[in-house]
Amino acid sequence: MSDTTAAFRRKISGAGDLRSVVRTMKALAASSIGQYEASVHALEDYTRTVELGLSACFRESEPTVPVPVRGNSGGETIGAVVFGSDQGLVGQFNDVVADYAIQKLGALPGEPAIWAVGERVHGRLVDAGLAVVGLFPVPSAVNAIAPLVGQIQLESESHRTQHEYTRVYLFHNRPRPGALYEPVHQRLLPLDAVWQQRLTDVRWPTKMRPEVLGGVDGALGELIREYLFISLFRACAESLASENSSRLAAMQRADKNIDELLQHLRETFHRLRQQRIDEELFDVISGYDALAKGAAST
Repeated sequence: MSDTTAAFRRKISGAGDLRSVVRTMKALAASSIGQYEASVHALEDYTRTVELGLSACFRESEPTVPVPVRGNSGGETIGAVVFGSDQGLVGQFNDVVADYAIQKLGALPGEPAIWAVGERVHGRLVDAGLAVVGLFPVPSAVNAIAPLVGQIQLESESHRTQHEYTRVYLFHNRPRPGALYEPVHQRLLPLDAVWQQRLTDVRWPTKMRPEVLGGVDGALGELIREYLFISLFRACAESLASENSSRLAAMQRADKNIDELLQHLRETFHRLRQQRIDEELFDVISGYDALAKGAAST
């Protein structure tokens, strides 16, 4: 009995240590979610500024966006960037976004050429038979997103200028109220006439007519690069926020399971301990009765 209660003490101590680790990971995941969501929120004002700049360029001379557009021929190559995760405890995170990208790309005419962000989603796409032409590491912090986006822009721009493709799509998981996340996609390129008209119709915040200094063409090119940067940054930050939401949910389930396990272990331990005390009391009473009977017989 002593060995049994000692074993339960060890189990209770181990479960308590594990609960401390899980709660620490919950706090880290919650903190990370806040950072990535704050970074997306911080983009709003900058996005508005860039869109106003593009609107000013389009209003001044209605220039043509310098992005060539091909027809939807079957031989066209489609560029795609798929954001995944390389961390554990995220459930089906990579499978969800990979399956979604496979489905959507399969419905488009042309052959996809994919850049994967994360080795796990990279392996999932390769197993599906897709052509993965590049692999990028998953950022581990907010300040690592911008360098990653810069690398993706350089890589995609080098291929686009060689006329390897003109269409680029982004695939990632996005946080969703009332749920963990959902897979979404966005056509990054080409920036077509519909996009141009939408920005042309943006209402200017003042009554003063905007003026582009230094020439429309040069300003337009820089503003488009910033617009693409914002789109990639937002997609990456939303993917990382979704990843940590998935991890937080997993830690919450683990915390609940550990609490239930601890309750069961403690109840069993107290029951065994009470049983041991009852047995010792029974032995004392039995011994006393035996002594009393022996004394009476003499």
